[in-house]
This record gives sequence, structure tokens and C-alpha cells, in this order.
Amino acid sequence: MDIHKLNQNRFFQFMISRKIIIIAYLIILYLIFSTYFSSHFYFHTQINGVNLSLKAYEDAVNIIENHLKNYELQLFERYNETEFITGQEIDLRYNERNSIDDIYKQQKSIPWIVSLFKDQSYYLADLYTFHNDKLDDIMNELLCINREILAPRNVSFYYSAGAYKLSAEVYGNKVIKAKLREAIKQSIISGETSLDLSEHNCYEDPEYTLSSSKTSRTVKLLNKYIATKVTYRFGKHEERLSGNQIQKWLYVDNKLDVIINKDEVMKYIAELSEKYDTVGITRQFHASTGKIVEVKGGLYGWKIYQEGETKALIDTIKHGEIIEKEPIYIQRALSREGNEIGNTYVEINITKQYLWFYKNGKLIAQGAVVTGNPNRGNATVVGAYMLNYKQDGATLKGLGYEVDVNYWMPFFGNMGIHDARWRSSFGGEIYKSRGTHGCVNAPYYLAKKIYENIEVGIPIIIYEEKSN
Repeated sequence: MDIHKLNQNRFFQFMISRKIIIIAYLIILYLIFSTYFSSHFYFHTQINGVNLSLKAYEDAVNIIENHLKNYELQLFERYNETEFITGQEIDLRYNERNSIDDIYKQQKSIPWIVSLFKDQSYYLADLYTFHNDKLDDIMNELLCINREILAPRNVSFYYSAGAYKLSAEVYGNKVIKAKLREAIKQSIISGETSLDLSEHNCYEDPEYTLSSSKTSRTVKLLNKYIATKVTYRFGKHEERLSGNQIQKWLYVDNKLDVIINKDEVMKYIAELSEKYDTVGITRQFHASTGKIVEVKGGLYGWKIYQEGETKALIDTIKHGEIIEKEPIYIQRALSREGNEIGNTYVEINITKQYLWFYKNGKLIAQGAVVTGNPNRGNATVVGAYMLNYKQDGATLKGLGYEVDVNYWMPFFGNMGIHDARWRSSFGGEIYKSRGTHGCVNAPYYLAKKIYENIEVGIPIIIYEEKSN
């Protein structure tokens, strides 16, 4: 073997020996530390907020008790307010009957090295004791409970410049006492030195905020509703309904549901009815005698179905429609022009006891009639009416009478036009002594002619001439 190889082998043996020595020293050092940690806490050890890193087990009680002497919990409240609760105020003490020994058992001496890389934080529910009544007394004096309360308020909606906009929610400062007490208690026994009331949900918060998904749906729905435009047609006249009016009928409840005020919608429809309904109005009527007479009262004319139109309008708003329409009517007249009677109607002059029937402007029937007896309280009603229906053959019954007629044409309850074959004469003053119970008796030929040409809804105009 040459000298070079011999030296090389000796060097390798030296290096191996050196490594063995270093490893041995490290093992000895580790065992020394392990011996240390058989009576001391690991690195980074905290128990209920008290730092016990590398402290001897036998010193733990003194360290914890000294910590409690200066303990205070800082409360961070809304609007940058702070308050303190000290351990002395509530008799915060170390509980000798605790389970700290369990931590000793967990921290085995050999694997101490893991504590270099991992926090050793522990919580013992039985480490501290305090006086509950004193805590309650302290809580009752806290400013966060006793200062003026600003209640939370949901995000709100307001109408401006043709659209709905949002007002931010208000969080307020109303404390939930039960949650606050629990949070304070838990913070104390955990050794925490600060408590943020908002983070621990100790306040009553608004249910809906600017960021709530329902908020965006609600404002979208509100703007859909006010996009509605309705043009009501009343002959040559019209009424326009737009968002400026509709927004007065909308409100948002505490669940952010949009409510359409039905009473306000009905009020609007009632105003339309008052303006455009014509049942019972006074009409200027050009009588067959050549005079202009006033016809008051009656059932003829336009009449809006208020309940039905209210429902229809609410449905229209919910769909955000833009429409032109007539309102829903309970009753319609033949025209919106002039006195609305048109050129097809029956005209009955009580004073002259005479009837005229015009169809499409042409007089097709006329003749004397007998109306109700005013001296017995059975006067035929005056006003503008319309034919309710017509019946071929009917038996008319009343107090003390029962008669058969061929042509029955009612216009107001049990009042109607019909033939009266039992009468031999018509017109004149007969109605004052032998008048009807309110019906209009007509000769057979006249009743027949009317019946054959009249249709349901045709106006029947009844009036008296004023005496000069």
C-alpha cells in the first residue's frame, strides 16, 4: 500500500470519528434539555393568557396569581368608546382545584423540541374563579349599557328624481346584555385582556344592509313598479298615472318586502269615479216638445267598477307595464259625448203622459201612456235609466194585483214598460186617479214596436215638465 492511500484512509477515519463525537455531544445536549423540561414548561407556553414559557412548574401558581393582581379587561365599543373591568372589582382569583396538572402530563420531556416551532396555548375552564354578583353589578354600571341608545336601523329606500335610491343602514349601539355578559365572562376566564363588542356580536345589528342580496332585489322591484305608466281613456279625456304618483303608494316593510297600499290605490280609483262616473248626473235633454229639460237622477251612465279596477291597477304596477286603457266598468253608457244619451232612446214625458222611441235618430214609435199614480205614492221614477232586459210574456205580481203581459221591459227594479190590454184609453189625466204602481202602461201596438226594436242598455229618459 502506498503512502498516499494510507493518508487518505486515516483522514476518512478521523472525519467519521469527529461526526460521531458531534452527534454524541448533541444527544447529550438534547438529553440535558429534556431533563430541564421534565420540570419546566415548553417554549411558547401560555395558559389562559399567562406566559409560562420556560417557567418551572413549581413557580406557575405564583406567576398566575401575580398576573391576576394586575388583570384588567378592556372593552372596545362602538364609536371609539372604551371601558375597563379589573380583576380586583370582581374578585378574580386563582382556583387551586384546577386541572393544570393535565398540561404537565401533556408536555413530555423528550419531545420538547416541537415547541420551538409550534405555540403551546392552553385553556382551562377551571383555572380562575370570580364573583358573579359583582360582575353583574359592574355590568349594570357600564356606559355601553347606560348611555343614550341609538337603535339599529335597516337600509332604507327613498324616491328622488324619478328613481329609488338607498340610505345606508344604521348599526347603533344597543347592547344585547346576555351576549355581552357571556362574552365578558368567557374573556375573563380565558385570560383575554381585550374584548371587541362588535366582533363578538354583542350589539343588535340591522338585519338588512347595503350589501344584503335582498336590498338589491328590493330597490330593483321598487324601480320596476314606478316605471309603470297608465293612460286612462274617458272619451276625449284622459288621465295619466306615472311613477311620481305610484311611489306615494309604496312602502317597504321590515323584511324588505315591497307593499302596495291598496287603500291608496282605491282612493285614486275613487277619485276617477267621482270625476268621470255619470250615473245620476243632471243632463240637459232636448225634448221632443222642443224644450230643453233637465233630467236628474236615474241609473243610466258610466260607473267604474272600483274594486275590480283597483285590483287590475295593482297587477299592472306589479308588472311595470306601460299601457293605455279604459277602466273596468260596472256599467257603460252608449257614449261619452254630450249628454251621453246618443240618438237611440225612449223618451217618456210624465206631464204629457206621452212616449217617443227614437232609433238612430229616427222616430219609429210614439203614443200616449199611463204612468204611476202619484196620489197613492206610486209615481214613476224620473231620471235617466236603461233597459235591463226584455221578456216575451211575463206575469207581473204585486200587492193586490197579478196580471199577464205580452211585452215586459224593466228599467228600474220592478218598474218597466209593458202592454196593458185591460186599458181602453191612455194619456191625459188618467195617471192621477187610475195610474199604475209605477210601471209605464202602453197600448199593445206601441209596446210591441218598442219590444221589437229596443236592446238591453238603451237609455230610457223619464222627466216632468216644469210648470210656468
